[in-house]
Amino acid sequence: MAEGTGTHGRRFDSGRFCLDLMATAAETSGAGEQIGRPERLAEWLVASRLVPRGTPLENVDETWVARFQRLRAGVDRLMTAQLTGGGADDDLEQVNALAADAPPGLRAVRGRGGALVRAPIADLACGALLAAVARDAVDLLTDPVARAALRRCQGDACGRLYLDTSRGMRRRWCSSEVCGNRERVARHRRRVKALT
Repeated sequence: MAEGTGTHGRRFDSGRFCLDLMATAAETSGAGEQIGRPERLAEWLVASRLVPRGTPLENVDETWVARFQRLRAGVDRLMTAQLTGGGADDDLEQVNALAADAPPGLRAVRGRGGALVRAPIADLACGALLAAVARDAVDLLTDPVARAALRRCQGDACGRLYLDTSRGMRRRWCSSEVCGNRERVARHRRRVKALT
């Protein structure tokens, strides 16, 4: 699965395209919107590996941004409902409708050095890429094993969702290097303060 970078280039590997899309939202920590402009959305589409590197994405515009942000909000509400036992039926209908479209077709072509790489069959349409993310959300929500591994980061001011695939299913943070490190530093400071 895609290992992308989140806010300020921090490593983030949620384990799913739909969760990676959710991680592009503005955070409560003050980090900004990551796909708020067409060029940023195009960068994310490549970084998330939804489209192969080198794919022409000149047709990404403000309407694509709005559609991806709408899908992101719906998936966020669905995943939150999954964790809290809520409903979000309108969002489920939206995601199901988007998932019904055909995802982008891919083909294998020779890249540098003769290795096979993915390339789109035709010009990419926004609906096809939305379908790929929506299908990923449907797959996650209907797979009992994956659904049981869905977790929310316990880091202060984070709240990202990820799949806990760790041994013993005890992972607490979306990123051990960022949220985990912040928690360890805060814990150390509390111990030092308690001793003084």
